Amino acid sequence: MRLVGLTGGIASGKSTVSGLFKSAGVPVVDADVVARNVVQKGTGGWKKIVKAFGNGILLENGEIDRAQLGQIVFSDPEKRKLLNRLLAPHISCGIFWEILKLWVKGCLVIVVDIPLLFETKMDRWTDPVVVIWVDPKTQIERLMSRDGCGQEQAQSRIDAQLALDWKKSEADIVIDNSGSLDDTKEQFQEMLKQVSAPLTWKERMMSRDGLLSIVVCTAAGVLLAQKNLL
Repeated sequence: MRLVGLTGGIASGKSTVSGLFKSAGVPVVDADVVARNVVQKGTGGWKKIVKAFGNGILLENGEIDRAQLGQIVFSDPEKRKLLNRLLAPHISCGIFWEILKLWVKGCLVIVVDIPLLFETKMDRWTDPVVVIWVDPKTQIERLMSRDGCGQEQAQSRIDAQLALDWKKSEADIVIDNSGSLDDTKEQFQEMLKQVSAPLTWKERMMSRDGLLSIVVCTAAGVLLAQKNLL
Protein backbone atom coordinates (compact mmCIF):
# COMPACT_ATOMS: atom_id res chain seq x y z
CA MET A 1 0.00 0.00 0.00
CA ARG A 2 1.26 3.44 -0.91
CA LEU A 3 0.29 6.44 1.24
CA VAL A 4 0.67 9.70 -0.67
CA GLY A 5 0.91 12.79 1.52
CA LEU A 6 -0.83 15.84 0.05
CA THR A 7 -0.36 19.25 1.62
CA GLY A 8 0.11 22.94 0.86
CA GLY A 9 -0.78 26.30 2.33
CA ILE A 10 -3.94 28.30 2.74
CA ALA A 11 -5.36 29.28 -0.68
CA SER A 12 -2.62 27.32 -2.45
CA GLY A 13 -5.11 25.13 -4.32
CA LYS A 14 -4.63 21.88 -2.40
CA SER A 15 -8.36 21.17 -2.50
CA THR A 16 -8.29 21.50 -6.28
CA VAL A 17 -5.62 18.83 -6.58
CA SER A 18 -7.42 16.67 -4.03
CA GLY A 19 -10.49 16.87 -6.26
CA LEU A 20 -8.40 15.84 -9.27
CA PHE A 21 -7.26 12.74 -7.41
CA LYS A 22 -10.87 11.83 -6.64
CA SER A 23 -11.87 12.39 -10.27
CA ALA A 24 -9.04 10.06 -11.32
CA GLY A 25 -10.45 7.34 -9.06
CA VAL A 26 -7.76 7.59 -6.38
CA PRO A 27 -9.22 7.40 -2.85
CA VAL A 28 -8.55 10.45 -0.66
CA VAL A 29 -8.64 10.69 3.13
CA ASP A 30 -9.43 14.35 3.85
CA ALA A 31 -8.18 15.55 7.24
CA ASP A 32 -10.51 18.56 7.11
CA VAL A 33 -13.52 16.26 6.87
CA VAL A 34 -12.18 14.17 9.75
CA ALA A 35 -11.60 17.35 11.78
CA ARG A 36 -15.20 18.46 11.25
CA ASN A 37 -16.45 15.08 12.38
CA VAL A 38 -14.41 14.99 15.59
CA VAL A 39 -15.80 18.36 16.77
CA GLN A 40 -19.46 17.64 16.18
CA LYS A 41 -21.72 18.36 19.11
CA GLY A 42 -21.27 15.91 21.97
CA THR A 43 -18.02 14.32 20.75
CA GLY A 44 -14.86 14.19 22.82
CA GLY A 45 -13.25 16.86 20.65
CA TRP A 46 -16.27 19.13 21.04
CA LYS A 47 -16.16 18.81 24.82
CA LYS A 48 -12.45 19.67 24.96
CA ILE A 49 -12.89 22.77 22.81
CA VAL A 50 -15.86 24.07 24.79
CA LYS A 51 -13.98 23.53 28.04
CA ALA A 52 -10.92 25.39 26.73
CA PHE A 53 -12.60 28.24 24.85
CA GLY A 54 -15.95 28.59 26.61
CA ASN A 55 -19.59 28.50 25.51
CA GLY A 56 -19.12 31.75 23.62
CA ILE A 57 -17.84 29.85 20.58
CA LEU A 58 -21.06 27.85 20.22
CA LEU A 59 -23.84 28.51 17.75
CA GLU A 60 -27.47 28.49 18.85
CA ASN A 61 -27.79 24.82 17.91
CA GLY A 62 -24.84 23.90 20.13
CA GLU A 63 -22.40 23.27 17.30
CA ILE A 64 -19.03 25.02 17.30
CA ASP A 65 -18.86 28.30 15.39
CA ARG A 66 -15.89 27.34 13.21
CA ALA A 67 -15.55 30.85 11.75
CA GLN A 68 -15.31 32.45 15.20
CA LEU A 69 -12.94 29.79 16.47
CA GLY A 70 -10.79 30.32 13.39
CA GLN A 71 -10.55 34.05 14.05
CA ILE A 72 -9.48 33.37 17.64
CA VAL A 73 -6.72 30.88 16.85
CA PHE A 74 -5.37 32.70 13.80
CA SER A 75 -4.85 35.86 15.87
CA ASP A 76 -3.33 34.11 18.90
CA PRO A 77 -0.43 31.64 18.37
CA GLU A 78 -0.77 30.17 21.87
CA LYS A 79 -4.46 29.43 21.43
CA ARG A 80 -3.72 27.94 18.02
CA LYS A 81 -1.18 25.60 19.61
CA LEU A 82 -3.70 24.72 22.32
CA LEU A 83 -6.36 23.85 19.75
CA ASN A 84 -3.92 21.67 17.81
CA ARG A 85 -2.91 19.83 20.99
CA LEU A 86 -6.53 19.20 21.93
CA LEU A 87 -7.62 17.88 18.56
CA ALA A 88 -4.47 16.16 17.27
CA PRO A 89 -5.17 12.76 18.95
CA HIS A 90 -8.78 12.71 17.72
CA ILE A 91 -7.88 13.73 14.17
CA SER A 92 -4.98 11.25 13.98
CA CYS A 93 -7.22 8.40 15.10
CA GLY A 94 -9.88 9.45 12.61
CA ILE A 95 -7.38 9.54 9.75
CA PHE A 96 -5.94 6.13 10.58
CA TRP A 97 -9.45 4.68 10.83
CA GLU A 98 -10.32 5.99 7.34
CA ILE A 99 -7.05 4.57 5.99
CA LEU A 100 -7.81 1.21 7.61
CA LYS A 101 -11.24 1.06 5.96
CA LEU A 102 -9.67 1.68 2.55
CA TRP A 103 -6.93 -0.89 3.30
CA VAL A 104 -9.58 -3.50 4.06
CA LYS A 105 -11.17 -2.75 0.69
CA GLY A 106 -7.85 -3.57 -0.95
CA CYS A 107 -6.87 -0.06 -2.10
CA LEU A 108 -3.24 0.03 -3.19
CA VAL A 109 -2.74 3.82 -3.41
CA ILE A 110 -4.33 6.17 -0.89
CA VAL A 111 -3.92 9.96 -0.80
CA VAL A 112 -3.87 11.54 2.65
CA ASP A 113 -4.88 15.20 2.35
CA ILE A 114 -3.53 16.93 5.48
CA PRO A 115 -2.96 20.70 5.73
CA LEU A 116 -0.70 20.19 8.78
CA LEU A 117 1.18 17.21 7.35
CA PHE A 118 4.61 18.44 8.48
CA GLU A 119 3.44 20.07 11.70
CA THR A 120 1.88 16.83 12.93
CA LYS A 121 4.85 14.73 11.70
CA MET A 122 2.50 12.69 9.53
CA ASP A 123 4.92 13.11 6.63
CA ARG A 124 7.03 10.29 8.13
CA TRP A 125 4.21 7.86 7.29
CA THR A 126 3.72 9.03 3.69
CA ASP A 127 5.84 8.58 0.59
CA PRO A 128 5.84 10.50 -1.65
CA VAL A 129 4.95 13.89 -0.19
CA VAL A 130 3.21 16.19 -2.67
CA VAL A 131 3.21 19.93 -1.94
CA ILE A 132 0.91 22.33 -3.76
CA TRP A 133 2.87 25.56 -4.09
CA VAL A 134 1.78 29.01 -5.21
CA ASP A 135 3.73 32.26 -5.41
CA PRO A 136 3.14 34.70 -2.50
CA LYS A 137 1.41 37.38 -4.58
CA THR A 138 -1.08 34.93 -6.07
CA GLN A 139 -1.66 33.28 -2.70
CA ILE A 140 -2.66 36.45 -0.91
CA GLU A 141 -4.81 37.62 -3.82
CA ARG A 142 -6.68 34.32 -3.91
CA LEU A 143 -7.17 34.31 -0.15
CA MET A 144 -8.56 37.86 -0.16
CA SER A 145 -10.90 37.00 -3.02
CA ARG A 146 -12.02 33.70 -1.50
CA ASP A 147 -12.68 34.86 2.06
CA GLY A 148 -13.47 38.53 1.43
CA CYS A 149 -10.81 39.66 3.89
CA GLY A 150 -8.35 42.55 3.78
CA GLN A 151 -4.69 42.25 2.87
CA GLU A 152 -3.48 42.56 6.48
CA GLN A 153 -5.81 39.82 7.73
CA ALA A 154 -4.94 37.59 4.80
CA GLN A 155 -1.22 38.02 5.39
CA SER A 156 -1.70 37.29 9.09
CA ARG A 157 -3.42 34.00 8.29
CA ILE A 158 -0.66 33.04 5.85
CA ASP A 159 2.04 33.91 8.40
CA ALA A 160 0.29 31.70 10.98
CA GLN A 161 1.27 28.63 8.95
CA LEU A 162 4.62 27.09 8.12
CA ALA A 163 6.22 28.88 5.18
CA LEU A 164 5.08 27.39 1.90
CA ASP A 165 8.61 27.70 0.49
CA TRP A 166 9.88 25.52 3.35
CA LYS A 167 7.23 22.90 2.63
CA LYS A 168 8.28 23.04 -1.01
CA SER A 169 11.87 22.29 -0.02
CA GLU A 170 10.74 19.19 1.90
CA ALA A 171 8.52 17.80 -0.87
CA ASP A 172 9.16 14.82 -3.10
CA ILE A 173 6.82 16.28 -5.74
CA VAL A 174 5.83 19.93 -6.18
CA ILE A 175 2.87 21.21 -8.20
CA ASP A 176 3.07 24.92 -9.02
CA ASN A 177 -0.52 26.14 -8.87
CA SER A 178 0.30 29.78 -9.62
CA GLY A 179 -0.96 29.56 -13.18
CA SER A 180 -4.15 28.41 -14.86
CA LEU A 181 -6.22 25.35 -13.99
CA ASP A 182 -5.09 23.75 -17.24
CA ASP A 183 -1.45 24.18 -16.14
CA THR A 184 -2.24 22.51 -12.84
CA LYS A 185 -4.07 19.64 -14.55
CA GLU A 186 -1.09 19.06 -16.84
CA GLN A 187 1.29 18.85 -13.86
CA PHE A 188 -1.21 16.63 -12.07
CA GLN A 189 -1.24 14.09 -14.89
CA GLU A 190 2.55 13.81 -14.76
CA MET A 191 2.46 13.43 -11.00
CA LEU A 192 -0.32 10.83 -11.24
CA LYS A 193 1.96 8.64 -13.33
CA GLN A 194 4.54 8.71 -10.54
CA VAL A 195 2.19 7.92 -7.66
CA SER A 196 0.43 5.21 -9.69
CA ALA A 197 3.66 3.41 -10.63
CA PRO A 198 3.94 -0.27 -9.62
CA LEU A 199 4.34 -0.74 -5.87
CA THR A 200 7.69 -1.63 -4.40
CA TRP A 201 7.92 -5.03 -2.69
CA LYS A 202 7.74 -3.28 0.70
CA GLU A 203 4.59 -1.35 -0.28
CA ARG A 204 3.03 -4.53 -1.66
CA MET A 205 3.68 -6.35 1.62
CA MET A 206 1.84 -3.52 3.41
CA SER A 207 -1.25 -3.98 1.26
CA ARG A 208 -4.18 -6.18 2.23
CA ASP A 209 -3.38 -8.81 -0.36
CA GLY A 210 0.30 -8.74 0.53
CA LEU A 211 -0.42 -9.34 4.19
CA LEU A 212 -2.85 -12.13 3.34
CA SER A 213 -0.16 -13.77 1.21
CA ILE A 214 2.26 -13.64 4.14
CA VAL A 215 -0.34 -15.17 6.46
CA VAL A 216 -1.20 -17.95 3.99
CA CYS A 217 2.45 -18.78 3.31
CA THR A 218 3.25 -18.79 7.03
CA ALA A 219 0.28 -21.04 7.80
CA ALA A 220 1.25 -23.41 4.99
CA GLY A 221 4.81 -23.53 6.29
CA VAL A 222 3.65 -24.32 9.82
CA LEU A 223 1.32 -27.08 8.61
CA LEU A 224 4.07 -28.59 6.45
CA ALA A 225 6.50 -28.52 9.35
CA GLN A 226 3.97 -30.22 11.64
CA LYS A 227 3.32 -32.89 9.00
CA ASN A 228 7.04 -33.64 8.69
CA LEU A 229 7.30 -34.01 12.46
CA LEU A 230 4.56 -36.65 12.60
